[in-house]
Amino acid sequence: MKDKKYYQKLIQQISTAFAHGQARAVAAVHSCLVDTYWKIGQYIVEYEQNGKEKAVYGTALLENLSRDLKLLHGKGFSLSNVKRMRQLYTAYPISATLSHQLSWSHYVELLKINDTLERSFYEQQIQLENWSVAELKRQKDSALFLRLALSKEKEKVLQLSKRGQVVESPEDIVRDLYVFEFLKIPEPYNISETELETRLLGNLQSFLLELGKGFTFVARQFRMTINNIPFRVDLSCQNINYTYPLKKSLKN
Repeated sequence: MKDKKYYQKLIQQISTAFAHGQARAVAAVHSCLVDTYWKIGQYIVEYEQNGKEKAVYGTALLENLSRDLKLLHGKGFSLSNVKRMRQLYTAYPISATLSHQLSWSHYVELLKINDTLERSFYEQQIQLENWSVAELKRQKDSALFLRLALSKEKEKVLQLSKRGQVVESPEDIVRDLYVFEFLKIPEPYNISETELETRLLGNLQSFLLELGKGFTFVARQFRMTINNIPFRVDLSCQNINYTYPLKKSLKN
């Protein structure tokens, strides 16, 4: 039995090392790809700045580049990708400002944001929260930056763009507004509390992400007694050392 225990430990150690190695390899590939695409963007912009695109290709430089590079290197040089490579360089002219935590797919989504402050906020938030590309899209679609910015002064909005949403007070943990678009509630949005509760539980991960940082689901129809009066909490979530009941109803 002792030998089997040590053998299982060996299996676990090897599996952990292998998983970490895979993660590092993927991160290295993403980092290299972003650096390469930034360099390609630099070459394109420098070529344009020298005026050569008008002399050789007229206004169809990117279209021609996409066509010729796809023949040489495959579909990775689609016209939309070539445009994004150029845009990556113009948005981040100093390569050192690129984050190696972000993949090319992250940058493609970020480059769709025209406002510099908003784009910077989402860039910081990806790193703070380790967002996937799908989560970045969801938070963009729910206008997270705009909702947070509306409740902050101008100086704090600038801090938001540089640091992301850093928790410093209870107000930073619980958002003022919630957008439960993932519930797909049909118009005219007349829905019972029971159905809303059921829908939220069916989308528990997205629901917790919408609440903010550090939340975990505790219980449904959670019983508690306050001043000898029994209550039920429809949904109870916990953050750090506090419990935030979303709705309390008196038990009849």
